[in-house]
Amino acid sequence: MNVVGTSNVAMGAQKSIHAGKAKIDVNVDFTHKLCASLMLPPLRNTGSPLSLVIGSLCIKHPNLFGGSEKLDVSWDKGLYDSNVLVAYRRPRPEWLSQQCFVIQHSLSPEIGVHGVPVDNFSRSGSGGVNLSRLSLGLDISEPTSSKWSSTTSVKFEHVRPVNDDWRPITRDLDGFPVTCSGSKHDSMVVLKQESRYAKATERSFSRFSMQIEQGIPVLSKWLIFNRFKFVASKGVKLGPAFLLTSLTGGSIVGDMAPYQAFAIGGLGSVRGYGEGAVGSGRSCLVANAELTFPLNKMLEGAVFFDCGTDLGSGRHVPGNPALRQGKPGSGAGLGYGFRYRSPLGHLQLDCAINAFQQKTVYFGITNLAT
Repeated sequence: MNVVGTSNVAMGAQKSIHAGKAKIDVNVDFTHKLCASLMLPPLRNTGSPLSLVIGSLCIKHPNLFGGSEKLDVSWDKGLYDSNVLVAYRRPRPEWLSQQCFVIQHSLSPEIGVHGVPVDNFSRSGSGGVNLSRLSLGLDISEPTSSKWSSTTSVKFEHVRPVNDDWRPITRDLDGFPVTCSGSKHDSMVVLKQESRYAKATERSFSRFSMQIEQGIPVLSKWLIFNRFKFVASKGVKLGPAFLLTSLTGGSIVGDMAPYQAFAIGGLGSVRGYGEGAVGSGRSCLVANAELTFPLNKMLEGAVFFDCGTDLGSGRHVPGNPALRQGKPGSGAGLGYGFRYRSPLGHLQLDCAINAFQQKTVYFGITNLAT
């Protein structure tokens, strides 16, 4: 049995500082991940105790130039990833679309496609590929109707793969290219449209979202592609219990780098498998069903069933990483869990078994007060 879901134990510090009209939020957590106490093998040798420090810094200014312009700057650091986001918003009437200029840089392991499945596909180890991603552009949010909302964005993206020592690479551990261009980076201009629908009653709710991305060929070497993804979910109250079902799918055509493939497996996909351990393809389809029922005022039990497939598209991903790593391309997971809700935070514990009869435990804590 493997424990692959991790959580932070709250032993940090949180502080808010007001500097004029600006507000600075600092949150630092000096706690090792819970996986350390559970003897979970790390993705890589961290080398220094400081690398296990996680935290966040957020600076907000509500009136940057005296015209109610808002500036948000945030930095988040995890065990193996980091993210810097700068967002600038100008005030506009509510009946007009809201605009936000965004600059973002992230650095994170690419496990879903290049990760190596181990322990009967129940978890995924590092494949030596990480992504340094820089994006800048404009987000436009249309006025929300009673049930529908939509967002359009135009962004330039620069993606640079690096190894576990953060040095630029052009090929993975097996010698296959990790970029579409074959060079040390990929560049693209992406036009993205996202539409969302939500409807709720006292006994049920329905949600649907659709994302469409189009790569615009500003220069000849930039990626040209069309990618779409949808998520449909339905929740129904059955007496004291609650049934939640969801269906997720997507596909990509045109130019494609391996890291753009749809990764199947893991928490939020098919439980019982590691991240991307079911498969990675140009297309995907994932179905989830979960029934929760109260055990007392703060504790709920849950039973669930997940399944997913790459629809036979794994071989069409450049370099065919799924085949090289022996991923099955389809899989199912069955399990049970507990949900503990308190004013201090929410705790989730899931135990799932995959098609190879390998058990996996997912453990997480969210919204924990410090």
